[in-house]
Amino acid sequence: MKKLMIAAAGAGKTTFLVIEALKIHDKKVLITTFTDENVREIKKKFVEINGFIPNNIHIKGWFSFLLQDCLKPYQCVLNDNLFGKKIGFNYWTEGQSGLKYKLKGRPIYWGEKDFLNYFFDSNLSIYSDKISKLIVRIYEKDHELIFQRLAKIYSYIFIDEIQDLAGYDLDIVENIYSFFKNVIAVGDPRQTTYSTHHSQKYEKYSKGKIKNYFLEHLNGICEIDEVTLCKSHRNEQIICQISSQLFPEFAPSESCECCNDSHIEHLGIFYIPESKHLSYLEKYAPTQLRWDARSKKVNALYPAMNIGSSKGLTFERVILYPTKQMIEWFKDDKISFEQQTQSKFYVGLTRAKYSLGILIADKDLIKMRSIFPVYEY
Repeated sequence: MKKLMIAAAGAGKTTFLVIEALKIHDKKVLITTFTDENVREIKKKFVEINGFIPNNIHIKGWFSFLLQDCLKPYQCVLNDNLFGKKIGFNYWTEGQSGLKYKLKGRPIYWGEKDFLNYFFDSNLSIYSDKISKLIVRIYEKDHELIFQRLAKIYSYIFIDEIQDLAGYDLDIVENIYSFFKNVIAVGDPRQTTYSTHHSQKYEKYSKGKIKNYFLEHLNGICEIDEVTLCKSHRNEQIICQISSQLFPEFAPSESCECCNDSHIEHLGIFYIPESKHLSYLEKYAPTQLRWDARSKKVNALYPAMNIGSSKGLTFERVILYPTKQMIEWFKDDKISFEQQTQSKFYVGLTRAKYSLGILIADKDLIKMRSIFPVYEY
């Protein structure tokens, strides 16, 4: 069983993996995903479904998996100076790591031949944007290492949010599919709001093009399933319909029959005039989704979250504070987006189970496409 499963928002990716893992009792299963939030959601889902996490199930963040299972057992293979040393981890988010110096304001970086300075900081913590590359280099020196050991530890590997992996991470994914008989990766390319790093390697597969990588590198090895997880168990049909318009290259998602919420008041998507903002919050207490913490529209009395951090979560009701570019899309759906903005917009549109409010300035309401009703109170 080797699969890549392309899913729609709310289609139950995490639930699917948890149920599959719970079918396995006598073998070790590794479930890995990029963000800490997703790790927490997976653990939470096990408790909801099963009451506890079985001893044979191991849940790790992607970087924890790379550091603990792939790198540390072989850390001195390429450099004897690392023998017996304690290696830390430096989660690097500020562009490329390994700055050597600046020449006339231009950054000069250590090269790979300067092994320790290239891969590690001064505290011997490996840079997050280099860890998968170092693991690949170790594997290139000795193909008997790393993945053969992993296959003796784990019988199944499940990868959640596969669309977040980039660069040399994809080489590691390819080796996992080659060495393991049972691998399932699930993800939604429309929700590529974060990436493990921004390596130029395999750049053509970034920005939600993970399916292309599988087609070109794992063709004939891995089945690509775009049907099983195609229906949303979260969203009303209008939310599925509108969010699908952001990515016309993918098959439109549909609301599952289980989303029969006709008995619930206030269903669907609504334009919320700014003049009715407070009354809407008071009546429905929606979760506020903003671009980032700089948003001045957030009311401190009600829960709020950055759109990107809400990926994988479900809320009964949401009010979205759109950016100027998002507002333009509600006027004209032909507007194009930078990829990360488009993905975050999609995430924001698909978090609500019952109702999604879009906050709009009163003066702009007349310019909006008349696809949603205007909230009246």
